[in-house]
Amino acid sequence: MGAKKRVIMASSNAVGNAREFISPSDLTFSWGGCHRCLWLNYNHGLRTPGFMPLVGDLANMQEKYFENKTTADIAPVLPEGKVTDLGGWVKSSFINVNAKPTKYAIRGKYDLLIEFTDGTYGIIDCKFQAKDSDKTDLYQPQLEAYAFALENPAAGEAKKVSLMGLLVWSLLEPAGDVNKGFGLKLKHTWRPITRNPEALSTRLTDFITVVSSQMPGAKDNCDMCNYLTTRREFISEK
Repeated sequence: MGAKKRVIMASSNAVGNAREFISPSDLTFSWGGCHRCLWLNYNHGLRTPGFMPLVGDLANMQEKYFENKTTADIAPVLPEGKVTDLGGWVKSSFINVNAKPTKYAIRGKYDLLIEFTDGTYGIIDCKFQAKDSDKTDLYQPQLEAYAFALENPAAGEAKKVSLMGLLVWSLLEPAGDVNKGFGLKLKHTWRPITRNPEALSTRLTDFITVVSSQMPGAKDNCDMCNYLTTRREFISEK
């Protein structure tokens, strides 16, 4: 990856269940959160619990709808092509930092893979939102990571990625009646994301620096860290 200089220190207290695969979603959400929680996840396998009811079911429904569809079914502005895979896993070669390979690689599961008639590919992330809003900047590192893994695979033939974007379904209003049942009317929005490999290089360098160094301090507004600190203080007083 890029040439941004960093000193990578091996963590002295990492254990056998330390992670060596970087999840593309962690480059967006975990990186933007508490770096202590991120460090604990990658060095000790301690991941903060999450609660997202229906998210998995809605995502699977959205992906399945576009199985074998053409790009015209997704957005008329897209080049001619077809969805060739959904829910596929990618794994990259080892990531370089300062021109030296690290022990880290990207591994993740994309939503939709498009093959265009010119032989290039597109990565689409399906999103189900309460309100239609532009979150392309937020998800750019995640999709760029998928593109990196496709273009720099650990095994197999590389795939050139010429397009990335979000396919957003957002809520409009309920439809139906009490006798026939109810459904939801959805707004369908295509939001392209510009390729930016240089930004991914910087993000990966910073990310690997954090998880490979000593444990950082907690983020001031980290609910999990604040809860655990308060809990420990409360228990120690009893």
